[in-house]
This record gives sequence, C-alpha cells and structure tokens, in this order.
Amino acid sequence: MAEATSRVSRQKRGMKRGVCIAAVVLLLVLVVETTLGATLSRKPPQQTFKETFIARCHQYNGRCFIPCRSDCETIWSTFEQAYVGRDPCKIPTDAYNPLFQVAPIETPPDKAMFWSKTKDVVDAYNDKRKCFVTMKDTLLGSVLDDLSWCGKEGSSETFTSDCPDWNYCEDNPVRSFWTQGSTKFAEAAAGDATVMLNGSIATPFDNSSFFAKTEVPNLKYPKVRKLTVVLVTKATPVSTCSNESLNELRQKLDSNIIYECKEVSETRINECASNNNISCTDCW
Repeated sequence: MAEATSRVSRQKRGMKRGVCIAAVVLLLVLVVETTLGATLSRKPPQQTFKETFIARCHQYNGRCFIPCRSDCETIWSTFEQAYVGRDPCKIPTDAYNPLFQVAPIETPPDKAMFWSKTKDVVDAYNDKRKCFVTMKDTLLGSVLDDLSWCGKEGSSETFTSDCPDWNYCEDNPVRSFWTQGSTKFAEAAAGDATVMLNGSIATPFDNSSFFAKTEVPNLKYPKVRKLTVVLVTKATPVSTCSNESLNELRQKLDSNIIYECKEVSETRINECASNNNISCTDCW
C-alpha cells in the first residue's frame, strides 16, 4: 500500500514538472515570436528631406553630363536660405538666384530638350538613351524632381507637408524654383535645341505653359541657332506641323533662330528608346 502511494506521488510530481516545462517552452516560443515579429515589422527610418537632398546630390556627382564636383552641403545650405523661415506664399523666383550661382545649369551644345505635355514620353526616351538633357537631368533638377518643400515664418525647419499646392499661390517655393530653373535652363541652351510637343491635342503650343512663358523668351540667337519641334503623334494625329498654335510659336521665337517641325509617332520614339543601334539623330 505504501509502495503504491509512493508511486502515485512520484507520478504527480512528474506531471507537475511536465506542466512546468511545457509552460516554460510555451513562454519561450511566445517571446521569440514577439521579438521576431517586432524585428520583421520594424521599418527602416525614413530619410529626412535634407538627407534625401544630399544623397541625390552625391549620386548626381557620379553621372554629370559635364565634369563636375559639387559641394552638396553648400548647395543645401544655399537652397534652404531661399524659403526657410518665410511665408510659403511669398517666395519669389529670384529667391533662388544664389542657389543657381553655386550650382549653375550647364548643358552640352545641341543637347537641350524642352517639353510641354509630353513629360512621360520624354522621360521614357531620355532615361534610356541619354541623347538629350532636360531640366530634370541637371543637378538641381535631379535632386528636387518630384519633391515638395516649404518653410514657415518663425521656424528654421524644412517642411514636406502642409505646403501650398502648385496652384494655391503663385510664389510658392516649389513653383518658384521650377520657374527660375526653367529660365536658367533655357538661358544655358546652346546650338540646336529640341522640344517635344503633344500632337494628340488641339493646341500643342500652349501660351500658358512653362515652355511658352518661361523658356521660349530666353532662347536667344546666336547662342541658340535652331529649334526643332518634335510633334509626338498617336495613330490618329489631332494636330500637324501646320497647327495654328505652332505658328504662334514661330512668332514668339527669336526671328534669327531657325525653326523646324517634324511629326513623329510615339511608336517611333519608343523604338528609338529601346534600340541603341538607332542613332539619336535618326530618331526623327
């Protein structure tokens, strides 16, 4: 009887130890799962606006069209002076003049490419072929492409949210930068310049566009000898080179600059973008 009682007691103690071990194992599993889950779900810290600016600036230094070695910290400090601590609706275009002095826009002769309502076509073509240089391909253009920023009165910070939209007020930091950048880019163009316009709309040359208001007036002879309009068309073109708005372009253009217009299908441009055997000069 005593032996049986002892055996039962040992069995109970064994069961208790088993329960304790199972509880410890379960607790360890929960701790590991929680730790692993937190580690996997943890996102890397998001870059600040300044970090993005500096990183893009350094990346650009390795792929300049013209040899360059830019001081990215100096460019950043000059850039933020244009808008930090100021009313975001009162940033005139000339606020960026010091910026364009420390990071001037330069383009190789015959390489300047302008566009209006053809951004996707131009970007797709230019990203692959590097035949031309757009404002986006310049140092400042590549650094600030698709970014939004502003300052606020009484603050020394750069903000990327709650900034004025493009059309909210004319003198906002982003719009003023691209307006001044477009001016400087046109002034830097030399030799033969090219513009891609949209032949799938009724008015390829829009008098309210950046190209019309900011860039055309700053294309000056003899620095610029010729402007070639590449009218990008779909299967059924809406406009041709005889379009009335293109006649307006000719009238606004410096009369000494040679004007030429070519109707080119978007299909042809895409072929050129994908085929390095087609020279840049043979695309249209």
